[in-house]
Amino acid sequence: MLRLLTLNEILIPRNTLIVLCGPAGCGKSTWAANHFLPTQVVSSDECRAIIFDDPADQSVTQHAFDLMYFIIEKRLRLGRLTVADATNLKRKHRATLTRIAKRFHFNTAAIVFDVPIETCLTRNAARNRKVPEEALMSQYALLERTLQTIETEGFDYIRLLDGVTQSNVKLRIGRYFSRRLQRPAP
Repeated sequence: MLRLLTLNEILIPRNTLIVLCGPAGCGKSTWAANHFLPTQVVSSDECRAIIFDDPADQSVTQHAFDLMYFIIEKRLRLGRLTVADATNLKRKHRATLTRIAKRFHFNTAAIVFDVPIETCLTRNAARNRKVPEEALMSQYALLERTLQTIETEGFDYIRLLDGVTQSNVKLRIGRYFSRRLQRPAP
């Protein structure tokens, strides 16, 4: 079930796994920090830092994602709204997250950051921890593929944010909405 959301507001149920999607420098982590409690955001970079003391070391990515998925599963098991903060630009990564959410009867929301590559490059250049330009260009190509397929991936809510809407959109967390299948009456 895809729900269209208004231009100025995102309304999602309390029991939702929010999957942020976008290349480095698109504003995902900043947006998450402005709209959620730090404890609600599970970041792949922070998971790298926890296990290897370096949020940029790509050699430990699989270990970092194992930890990220573990934390997400624990939060969903306890009924907590959770935000998956990673590029999430590969369909297989988004599929893993939607499977986890469904296992715990959680809603899924994809927030896709569709900002121009020039914006990403400018923001990346201003960061302390820069992503190599060729990696960022590759991520942007994956974003373009994501935009073509995301509506077919089973998300309950999908919202695209461009450079303007990401700074103006209001987020509201609504009441719990059950994802469990209702049993037919006998």
